[in-house]
Amino acid sequence: MKILVCISHVPDTTSKINFNNELTEFDTNGVQFVINPYDEFALTRAIWFQEKQGAKVTVVHVGDASTEPTLRKCLAIGADDAIRIDAVPTDGFFVAQQLAEIYKQGEYDLILTGKESIDYNGAMVPGLLASFLDIDFVNACISLEIDGTTATAETEIDGGTETFTANLPLVVAGQKGLVEEKDLKIPNMRGIMMARKKPLSIVAPVEATAVTEIERFEKPAQKAACKMIDANDVDQLIELLHNEAKVI
Repeated sequence: MKILVCISHVPDTTSKINFNNELTEFDTNGVQFVINPYDEFALTRAIWFQEKQGAKVTVVHVGDASTEPTLRKCLAIGADDAIRIDAVPTDGFFVAQQLAEIYKQGEYDLILTGKESIDYNGAMVPGLLASFLDIDFVNACISLEIDGTTATAETEIDGGTETFTANLPLVVAGQKGLVEEKDLKIPNMRGIMMARKKPLSIVAPVEATAVTEIERFEKPAQKAACKMIDANDVDQLIELLHNEAKVI
């Protein structure tokens, strides 16, 4: 079985976010980048299939050379090889088109992604990718088993879960539950050394046109200053909740 795992290169959630050029560009100065957490669940499940069923795991990413450390970390975790599509991603439509081309060239049995990236939270790519390839798609997956060419998947729905089967090839967008956080793999020294010898291919992007355009970014409004009152002054508390907060 050949598995293609789609990887996003995203800012660490502890990073301080700023914007340049009249709020139209993300400022990467001083920002630490990591594997998108949802993609890391997908990668860990792919490594499980590698260990238990002998699957070959390829990771793929759309980005420039600055993103290669993220791909090297994926190789250190256990992926067999990596592909970097040498383009700056403009929107989810563009990314999905690039990934679809890689799938067509590699004849993969299973595509694993995270349900969304934690930077833009668009949740566009997995569904678009399945649409471009005309294959089945499972979203918000919390459990996945493969038996031959049949997949059994469990997904979250409003008020519960749903279990069903599908034939490969298949696009699966995972989240926590596909594996648990305690099962995520941390690269060890042996993995880091082996990653240096694993192939990381750089391919040119296919021609594609972005269908969306960023006009500007805006940060959330700053929280109002906290007003302290005496713990025993119930009258003042009621007055503030009624006249200022207007919640009573």
